[in-house]
Amino acid sequence: MPLNIVLFEPEIPQNTGNIARTCAALNAHLHLVHPLGFSIDDRQLKRAGLDYWHLLSIRQWKSIDEFLGVHTCSDLWFFTTKAPRIYCEAPFTNDAFLIFGKESAGIPETVLTRYPRQCVRIPMIDEARSLNLSNTVAIAAYEYERQHGFSGLQITGQLHTLTWPETVQTTFYQGGGS
Repeated sequence: MPLNIVLFEPEIPQNTGNIARTCAALNAHLHLVHPLGFSIDDRQLKRAGLDYWHLLSIRQWKSIDEFLGVHTCSDLWFFTTKAPRIYCEAPFTNDAFLIFGKESAGIPETVLTRYPRQCVRIPMIDEARSLNLSNTVAIAAYEYERQHGFSGLQITGQLHTLTWPETVQTTFYQGGGS
C-alpha cells in the first residue's frame, strides 16, 4: 500500500502544490482535510504542482473528526514541533498515514494528546519556530521511503548527454529498511 500524506486544514496553496508534487513523485496518496485556506482549483496550487497532477491520488475529508473517525485502527503519525521524540524513531508501517497541521497553528493539541505515542518532530534549534510545511512533508515522506527500501522508486539516474564513469555506477544505498 502506498504512503499516505494527510494535511489538516492547509492554508497556503503553494505549499499544498509542492506537497502534491512530492506525493506524485513518490506515488503517495494525498489527503486534504477541510476547511482549506484556498480553492482546490487555485492557479497557484496548480502551478506549484506543475504537470504532475495526473500522477496524483487526492482524497478530501470534511473535517479532522471525519478523517480520524474513519481511521481508528490505522497507523497514524502526527508531525508537530511539540512532540517528545524525533521522527527517525517512528517505525512507519506500510500503511502509515503521516499527518501535518496547518501552517499557522499546526495540529490541534486536543488531537495530539489523544495520540501521544504517535507524535514526532523534526529536530531544529530552539530559536526556530518551525520548518516550512512542504519541506517537513518531504523530510518525513523520504524517511518513510528509506525505511521501506525506496520500494518502487528509481534510485539511480542517468546523465542526459554524458555517461558516468564506471567507478561511480554502483550505488551507496544497500536497500532494506531500518
